[in-house]
Amino acid sequence: MSDSSPTTAELDNTQLQQAKDTAAWLIEEAKRQGADAAEVGVSLSQGYSVNVRQGEVETVEFHRDRGMSVTVYKGQRKGHASSSDDNRDSLRATLAAATAIAGYTEEDRYAGLAPAADLAREVTDLDLYHPWAMDTQSAIEQALRCETVARDDARIVNSEGASVNSGASLRVYATSEGFLHGYRGTHHSRVCSVVAEDEAGMQRDYWYDGGRVGDRLASAEAVGEQARERALARLGAEVPETGELPVIFAPEVASGLLGHLVSAISGGALYRRSSFLQDCLGKAVLPAGFQLTENPHLAAGNASAPFDGDGLPTRAQAFVEDGVLKQYALGLYASRRLDMAPTGNGGGVRNVRITDTGDSLAELMAKVPKGILITEVMGQGINLVTGDYSRGASGFWFENGVIQGALQEFTIAGHLGEMLLGIQGSGTDVDYRGNIACGSLLLSPIKIAGR
Repeated sequence: MSDSSPTTAELDNTQLQQAKDTAAWLIEEAKRQGADAAEVGVSLSQGYSVNVRQGEVETVEFHRDRGMSVTVYKGQRKGHASSSDDNRDSLRATLAAATAIAGYTEEDRYAGLAPAADLAREVTDLDLYHPWAMDTQSAIEQALRCETVARDDARIVNSEGASVNSGASLRVYATSEGFLHGYRGTHHSRVCSVVAEDEAGMQRDYWYDGGRVGDRLASAEAVGEQARERALARLGAEVPETGELPVIFAPEVASGLLGHLVSAISGGALYRRSSFLQDCLGKAVLPAGFQLTENPHLAAGNASAPFDGDGLPTRAQAFVEDGVLKQYALGLYASRRLDMAPTGNGGGVRNVRITDTGDSLAELMAKVPKGILITEVMGQGINLVTGDYSRGASGFWFENGVIQGALQEFTIAGHLGEMLLGIQGSGTDVDYRGNIACGSLLLSPIKIAGR
């Protein structure tokens, strides 16, 4: 690839129509092969990634991936198969494999497609497709500027690199009930990671920004500066004393905490009876005054989608109102298992948001005499069945609303139900980069295991 070659990740409407044609053909071929019903997913993604390290280009990569998945139904039995080859003979063989598998599976009275009357009738344009035009040299220069800013301090002794990434994708879903729709989307990002060192040792941190629209991302220089300042702030980190203290989860950590709540109210965990929030409809799961909402039609939203994984329409809705769990997040199959109505959450939730209490991070810190700001958690110590929570953490000690120093190598532990009900404040420093948008969360005292 030459320096001037385009690196635009772009998929046009012709490719979207070709994917729809493939999906429609697969549905008809499934019927010809004797399927009682069928559903098909066709996806295509392509993009590029430019990576630099220590002032030199490490890689310039382009990727292109295609996938076709088919599920066929013979009565209440179903078989699934997939292929990355869109050759018609290959797809016939894929369908034959799915049909053969259906002959071996047990009947499942909950299996089956969404009826035609319930399917999404209109697919709204959610402004998800924004290709980011730049040539290879421009992408390299952006990544180099990002890393140069990140290394602009003598205490930055190493770099794990900077990257500029751009991708486009399309998704088509079709069923033998007459559903055939698809849409395109893009996602772009800038990332940087560096290592700082002082007499106490080395510390690593990173920063990134990502979204549908490349020109709305934080600049390469801003991402590099954030990565540098975050790494430097960790220097001199100590191990805190064991005890119980209020903690503030920074936005990037708080979204994970809320993610556990979402997992616990999702259909798969509920019908398997593997959720600590089993049978909690109508009960408080957050403090009074808090809402947890979903807006899958947010324009240019990172997780926006006009229909769910079952072809049902997505919709704005509240899972939690005034702290009380009002509904679960259910796809079609889970809803049948639970004998409830589906909520348009086949494939998960989209653009979840917790209300904030109008407090900045500084105001949250000022609400308690002292505590710990958690900026990173690690480990897999979450049990969604019991609600037990225990993870390694690092962050910062604060007193009287002021950061006093960095902390590392300690464990935080509690019960997810108590932690969620113990939220004392939700910050205005909202992080919109992921599927769950929230600011910093101030929690009631939890156990800290340090020295």
